[in-house]
Amino acid sequence: MAVDTVSVPSPRAAPESAAYASWYERVLGWNLAGGPPARLATGTRFDVLEVPSDAGAAVLRRRVGTGPVALTGRRMQFLVASGSAEELDALLDWLEWGGVALDLTALGAGGRITAPAPPGAARGASPREAAVWLRPPEQGCEAFLPALPGPGQGTGPVQGPDLVRLVAAAATECHRARLRRTAGTPLRSTADQALAFS
Repeated sequence: MAVDTVSVPSPRAAPESAAYASWYERVLGWNLAGGPPARLATGTRFDVLEVPSDAGAAVLRRRVGTGPVALTGRRMQFLVASGSAEELDALLDWLEWGGVALDLTALGAGGRITAPAPPGAARGASPREAAVWLRPPEQGCEAFLPALPGPGQGTGPVQGPDLVRLVAAAATECHRARLRRTAGTPLRSTADQALAFS
């Protein structure tokens, strides 16, 4: 006697998640980690320096060499070389920012950030809170992420972004932004300013 089998449809990812996964996996070789919203794991392909968006917009105006940059709400994320998060405290001490209250954090192994929409993808219902790329990643971008120079590096004509310069600029702008907020100086719309750098 034949038994009728009923196929139960498997839960499908939202079209948005499927599009994100396709772009991140196919183009960049990155895997999404959990969701919704879709998340990117830090500590393997890249680490992240995270600053308030007003400080991040000021860093971008300084034309400091960066890798990909994302904006999520009022926080800006600068992708840096994997392992950089472990160096942040020592680097801040070396730059004489140790002990200063900065709203500058690093995400390394075990961290996660919200995956911004791939370039050209439609934004969701709340674009001010959605994660967006200001400077989107490209295939193979990990080789050009800001990093500490290794032995013998930094002298040739081809140089990648420098982690020391990026951290120095971020620390300075985080401090300036905190002073402006403390003094009650009105801040311009940082989200709109930041999008102008994309």
